[in-house]
Amino acid sequence: MTTPQIKRKRVPVHGVLLLDKPVGFSSNDALIKAKRFLNAAKAGHTGTLDPFATGLLPLCFGEATKFSQDLLEADKTYTTVVHLGVTTTTGDTEGEVLEEKPVDVSLEQIQQALQQFTGPIQQVPPMYSALKRDGKPLYEYARAGITLEREARSVIIHELELLAYEAPFLSLKVKCSKGTYVRVLGEDIGATLGCGAHLKELRRIGVGHLVLEKSITLEYLESLPEPERLALLDPVDALLSSFDPVYLTDELSRRFLHGQRLALNKEEVTLPIETGRVRVYRESDGQLLGSAQLQEYGILAPERLIATEH
Repeated sequence: MTTPQIKRKRVPVHGVLLLDKPVGFSSNDALIKAKRFLNAAKAGHTGTLDPFATGLLPLCFGEATKFSQDLLEADKTYTTVVHLGVTTTTGDTEGEVLEEKPVDVSLEQIQQALQQFTGPIQQVPPMYSALKRDGKPLYEYARAGITLEREARSVIIHELELLAYEAPFLSLKVKCSKGTYVRVLGEDIGATLGCGAHLKELRRIGVGHLVLEKSITLEYLESLPEPERLALLDPVDALLSSFDPVYLTDELSRRFLHGQRLALNKEEVTLPIETGRVRVYRESDGQLLGSAQLQEYGILAPERLIATEH
């Protein structure tokens, strides 16, 4: 007679884990594994990476999930290897080859092509994407052999740097706005060069102010005892470090946590900026209270609030 397994009770875990996602994992697969390793009750990721892609995947736990939207909106930075001369159904290595063409392009032609894709550009989202139409992701239609019309969207390529070119492989560094498909960028560059292309490799190295150098792998996380795993978490306010801090008295903190807009007395509270988004702390113990908008005339309007009992 087998003994039934006792399911571990998940515990509240709060913070941010910078994960280096391995190839072959969906973002959700990686999240589920990390959540299990940390025995965390609540978790979410901050924007998907395709299974063939690797690199920085910030994972939010507990109270940090309230601020994950900020990273969804943030600029992203990637390194990528574009395979010129070969197009695939998915725009990456996971698809079937559609066409092969000879590659006879010069470095000058490549530089000229890259200039065309720097700054604000229009992109047509790929069929193999998670965008939904009538409640179904586009990739489900694509797998059924159905191609739907998609409207072009405006995105911004802030930086497009040529790292290396050894035909047929083109290595690039891309810093771009949210919603940019690097797969589509690679395909469009290949089309401009007249030979077609798909992505051979894609690695995310930056999300907003967060960088890959500070990330860890799932294997490393699994190798540690549980207390040491928890010690790897950055605090919740790691997601807010680009915002200036405001420190409130105990009484103002109490009112702030009740969602009240506060008219701050500049003699009582030091304001780091005139207007803009800020992170808010209780001065007496340094407890993060949440994020807010600092408006004209010293008005502090709460945005997302932290449950301070943790």
